[in-house]
Amino acid sequence: MAFQELLNQVGSLGRFQILQMTFLLICNIIVFPHLLLETFTAVIPGHRCWVPILDNGTVFDNSSGILSQDDLLRISIPLDSNLRPERCCRFVQPQWHLLHPNGTLSNVTEPDIEPCVDGWVYDQSSFLSTTVTQWDLVCGSQSLTIIPKFLFMTGMLIGNILYGHLTDRFGRKLVLTWALLQIAIAETCAAFIPSFPLYCSLRFLAGISSSSVMTNCGLLMIEWISPKFQALVMVLLSSTASLGQALLGGLAFAIRNWHHLQLAMSVPIFVLLLPTRWLSESARWLIITNKPQRALKELRKAAQMNGKKSFVDILTMEVVRTAVKEELEAGQKKSSPCDLFRTPNLRKRMCLLSFVRFVTWLSFWGLIIHLQHLGDDVFLLQLLLGAVIIPANFFGIFLLKYMGRRLSQLLTTFLFGISLLATIFVPQEMQTLRIVLVTFGGGFSQAACTSIIIHTNELLPTVIRATALGIVGVAGNIGSALAPLFMILTTYSASLPWIIYGVLPIVGGLVVLLLPETRNQPLPDCIQDVENEEKSPREAKQEDANIKVTEL
Repeated sequence: MAFQELLNQVGSLGRFQILQMTFLLICNIIVFPHLLLETFTAVIPGHRCWVPILDNGTVFDNSSGILSQDDLLRISIPLDSNLRPERCCRFVQPQWHLLHPNGTLSNVTEPDIEPCVDGWVYDQSSFLSTTVTQWDLVCGSQSLTIIPKFLFMTGMLIGNILYGHLTDRFGRKLVLTWALLQIAIAETCAAFIPSFPLYCSLRFLAGISSSSVMTNCGLLMIEWISPKFQALVMVLLSSTASLGQALLGGLAFAIRNWHHLQLAMSVPIFVLLLPTRWLSESARWLIITNKPQRALKELRKAAQMNGKKSFVDILTMEVVRTAVKEELEAGQKKSSPCDLFRTPNLRKRMCLLSFVRFVTWLSFWGLIIHLQHLGDDVFLLQLLLGAVIIPANFFGIFLLKYMGRRLSQLLTTFLFGISLLATIFVPQEMQTLRIVLVTFGGGFSQAACTSIIIHTNELLPTVIRATALGIVGVAGNIGSALAPLFMILTTYSASLPWIIYGVLPIVGGLVVLLLPETRNQPLPDCIQDVENEEKSPREAKQEDANIKVTEL
């Protein structure tokens, strides 16, 4: 815990931290929307079968204007139960008798119909092109639209495992830089790829790196500040994700071609690679991994930028080694993922945090990626969610400050679940009320996710924090990957997925009560700190004495 005292001496929230956080927040603004990109690039527009009499002027000359477009559509496409043209079939031959006033009652045999063997005609009033229109992912192929979303979430799952371990081994800065490069290349190439399987593969690679970018942005922020500012910083990080969400909605409204939208969201990431050269590594991680020389360099840099010039002169290697003696001793032992489950308190935290992350992320992404099922205007919903999340996050920080981590999570997850459950009872015709409920649900969901992330960071030790966050993140990504699949349940009941999305966060909020409170508590640096936290001072001292006797 001595590192925190050293950090207070060099400045725990000064010019150094503000500049570093500004860059990391910009990274989050640009990267986070890639999680939601297919809300717009994979929209399924209105469509019908291509028919020669309507869509090929050389086959049928209607220049005299005797028949209207509606008449031609009527004789070419059958009607569904709502008296609208079918989307996935057409008449084999034009049914001219349907133009007769009593055509539907005439004594004729049932007309033959066939699937859309010549392709589809798409409504371009909202989107000029999407991945759906490019690869005809409609009718019998409509279920394929789930694949890129599922693979992106699966990529995030794998990224949490892979990059979480690499982050604890090679550092936050290096892995962040690599992840930015990977997502920039993958998402830019996705705009030009001619094959749907290759497009899915690139989205999978983008998912792997996106989780690492957001995790390392958070680590490089909270590991450079004191505990009293951590909640505020994580709320700012979450709010920038909301700004990115609103930015995506605005760009999608202006750019209706999915190729151009993909490029507009991907190319700026290359620009972010330039400032990473001046980004500082986490001194806390450098010390706990036994790299005191590099840690001293970063601490001096922070002190210089924060105006602590008098402390720069006395900040030597001897001072650092004396201040963080216990952390350096802990850094002599290499940690592995198995260490997270060897001790009882840390094992309990990992299991409970993983469960809470799973149920909350499943419901959160179930809401975010299925906005088109909740309202007619997906642009408006996206912009409203991005706008309401910022005040919701500051509402969340108020709760975190005055109610603590556990009660604030219980309240926000409960309100999130209630908002989704209430939507079930509002008919589609009452669009205004549905939009209000969805908007509030999105705000409460983001506040709940931010509270969970803050609590998770404060419960895990620095020596293996990134690996632990990766494993907890895996649970969340499993929930994220399952979120699209729950919509299959609509074949049994249109409300069933939303009932599940609404109940799960409430259950997760109750489970949080089994975790310890961390408000205004210093970050644990080693596993022993976690084990000692839930013991009385006498028990902790007795255990330390026993350890020393055993060593002797």
